[in-house]
Amino acid sequence: MVEDVVNPAGERSGQFGALGLHLADPRVEASVLGVLDRVEAQLWSGVASADPLVADAARHLMEAGGKRFRPLLVALGAQFGDPEAAQVVPAAVVMELTHLATLYHDDVMDEAAVRRGAPSANSRWSNSVAILVGDFLFARAADIAADLGPEAVRLQARTFARLVHGQIAETVGPRGTDPVAHYLHVIAEKTGSLIATSARFGGMFGGASAAHIEALAGYGEVIGVAFQLSDDLLDIASESVQSGKTPGTDLREGVPTLPVLYALAGDDSDAASVRLREILATGPLVDDALHAEALTLLRESPALKRARETVRSYAEDARAHLAPLPEGPARRALESLCDYIADRTS
Repeated sequence: MVEDVVNPAGERSGQFGALGLHLADPRVEASVLGVLDRVEAQLWSGVASADPLVADAARHLMEAGGKRFRPLLVALGAQFGDPEAAQVVPAAVVMELTHLATLYHDDVMDEAAVRRGAPSANSRWSNSVAILVGDFLFARAADIAADLGPEAVRLQARTFARLVHGQIAETVGPRGTDPVAHYLHVIAEKTGSLIATSARFGGMFGGASAAHIEALAGYGEVIGVAFQLSDDLLDIASESVQSGKTPGTDLREGVPTLPVLYALAGDDSDAASVRLREILATGPLVDDALHAEALTLLRESPALKRARETVRSYAEDARAHLAPLPEGPARRALESLCDYIADRTS
């Protein structure tokens, strides 16, 4: 568990490696670490409440930890302006509180029992409490955004709207549209949107130029999709627990991730592909034998290869969005994330 204190710089630096980021410049690393430590301190203030139940439930996911990926992108985006600008830290706090709020709601939607290795808020308290705590965190994020000005409020609200649209689209399903296109759209709305706004906020509140802000936002949107897709692949391809959960979890729960969608849409006539489609068409694989068979077939399937190529394509697209940014350690750090995502599922 993370204690109710600022994490030490060494622990923060270790997270860079976990995300595939390389900050070779000591000054940039010190700057980014400083932002993240100040963000951590303000996050604890942000989840505080005079009501003991609300305070306990709101701290729940904070105590479970997290990569702080969105604040990290705010801090890196600010490197293209003034990373010490006063509004950079609260902007990062807005993004992380918004993200935390969505996790409370997601766990209710997914009926999740565990989040970040700990009991989910809905299983520890109730669905109603989890939903209301998520609402509380959204409100706290909006309150802090108001101090950043009307444009910050507008962007946070529009990002929230995209998140909701993505969740609705996921809930109702493709409805006659191409399942793969629908799935990619859902990820862009649910994951890419908030990461895009995080990178945008870094540039905005660091005082970067308009062209650089747009480049950062475009990068954030695409790298967010790429990261989620790579997690999909790790759920199938990894023998370890690289993805933070037991391999094959999505498959067992009937979650239609990209490799599964490619397999179902495929027309390969070999016996393995036909058998895989038969198993996947049955829905959630609660039977251990069928689950193990499907996992083995997926790992050897053309669908997984195609999904890997899709992830690599998104990673390269994200790199292309960085072209307008000046060369330097901050840009190289963002590029290293592209390399990491492309390589982690190879």
